[in-house]
Amino acid sequence: MEFKNSVFIATSLDGFIADKNGEIEWLTSIPNPDQNDMGYHAFMDSIDALVMGRVTYETVLGFGGEWPYSKPVFVLSNTLESIPDYLNEKVFLIHGNPKEILETIHSKGLNRLYIDGGKTIQSFMKEGLINELIITTITILLGSGFSLFGDLNIPIHFELKSSKVYLNQYVQNHFVKS
Repeated sequence: MEFKNSVFIATSLDGFIADKNGEIEWLTSIPNPDQNDMGYHAFMDSIDALVMGRVTYETVLGFGGEWPYSKPVFVLSNTLESIPDYLNEKVFLIHGNPKEILETIHSKGLNRLYIDGGKTIQSFMKEGLINELIITTITILLGSGFSLFGDLNIPIHFELKSSKVYLNQYVQNHFVKS
């Protein structure tokens, strides 16, 4: 079975995924009157489960409304001890290093994973465990904030698979690990 760990995320022109206050409102700063999902639903159909950090999980909870994911979500946290009852069988707490986390999730037959959240992406990337990057660049400069990429142990090479422009404002690049 092929294992695939993918990132689907948006950044500012200067490579930030959140502003200096951790806010993400700028993600919707460009009008999208037809609610073009820019490939998100097709991507979600291609995965088995999500792996996200605690901060991303808490951000999603803060949106209110129904839980947005139909796939299992594994939340990486050393501090959370429980999840709300309404998320039982939907959200699972997990901890360990990235390789241990993948072994646990893969043992459940979940092999195509969406890796989400800044620190989570960085830790998986540092271990060379990301196979695919789909990065949508939004035409805004933030100047500072939380960078998508952090320090790496060694360079990791990717090849450009495709590039698309949405709404004449968003550029989405799809990279695969070479």
